[in-house]
Amino acid sequence: MTGGAAVVVDGVHKSFEGGGVRALRGVSFAVEPGELVALVGASGSGKSTILNLLGALDVPDEGTITVDGRPIDDAGNYRAEVVGFVFQSHNLLPTLTASENVQVAMFGRRPRHEREARALELLREVGLAQRAHARPGVLSGGERQRVAIARALANEPRLLLADEPTGALDSETGAQVLELLDELRRARGTTIVLVTNDEAVAAHAERVLRLRDGVIRAEAPRQVPA
Repeated sequence: MTGGAAVVVDGVHKSFEGGGVRALRGVSFAVEPGELVALVGASGSGKSTILNLLGALDVPDEGTITVDGRPIDDAGNYRAEVVGFVFQSHNLLPTLTASENVQVAMFGRRPRHEREARALELLREVGLAQRAHARPGVLSGGERQRVAIARALANEPRLLLADEPTGALDSETGAQVLELLDELRRARGTTIVLVTNDEAVAAHAERVLRLRDGVIRAEAPRQVPA
């Protein structure tokens, strides 16, 4: 188990187009280690902006973001060692096999034999060991997303960021991917922050933060059916 990261977002503002578009307006929240939190809101609400800031793909105009009590000040090292990404579009390289796509995240960090062994281990964990040598073009949408999850876990991140991870999948396949993420979180203790505008997806989270116009308007635990 890797153990999850503790995240604190404090008074974060973010604008674009020279300040003309205010994406975030003093957003504050915390995520506990090993927690699965969903950011929910319509397009333009600011949820993907938060994810980009958590992933060090952008920086706040004001406010602070800390992970395990430390500011994100070395973006390259942070992205390589602390955080993993899963996107709506799997972003797999079409000319590489599933195994090679997983290994991409480990280039320059492990020798080849370790990369190959680690990739196979992760593909086995997501139920795709038998597809290790298949290229994305012959994989189903769900299989491609599973490969993307395996790649995101390659460097044992303590924080996993998922941006509409089921948006390109049918409901049944999407539910399977969400169950996989939750199983991996429980097994590894990884902290997960997930962005969605789908209430069925949000229902898998332990806590839901609802955004509108760059502000968190509501916070609630998951509603468990009676």
